[in-house]
Amino acid sequence: MAKPTKNATLVCLILTGVAALGIALGFITDEIMWPIGLLVPTVAYEAYRTEGASTRWASWTMAALLVALIVVVLFDIDYDLRELFGSGAAYVGGEDVPLGDVKVVFPAAMAVLAAVLWSRTRGIYTRWLAAIIFVTAGVIVYLRAPADLTNLLNTTVG
Repeated sequence: MAKPTKNATLVCLILTGVAALGIALGFITDEIMWPIGLLVPTVAYEAYRTEGASTRWASWTMAALLVALIVVVLFDIDYDLRELFGSGAAYVGGEDVPLGDVKVVFPAAMAVLAAVLWSRTRGIYTRWLAAIIFVTAGVIVYLRAPADLTNLLNTTVG
């Protein structure tokens, strides 16, 4: 059954503002925790709104990645995923995501999953939330490793 849309426009507008605030504070302070923390409500609402099997999987995986990202940032865990996988890329949502530091790979994977949500849903609100997540995840990658943003955009857009 479709989720109610009575207040969805207002909620999405507020979440857009919250994410924009996180992005602005991230650029002002050069601290990735602002956009990460202020993305939590958007990802939670996205997980609530999605209904299809593949979109539900993508949104809940994004939520898990966001929680993992919060943990690695708060505890300053540095781990290069190339050591774990023994290669330079992982297959996420039908795309190869370049591997490296988890503080870059997790938001990059979230951006890929947001692109998957955008392409696999017809719901305007789910797409709106996916766009917020995609942009914010890109900003997080940029704040952490500006050079890796080009790889992310080539993976999801190109």
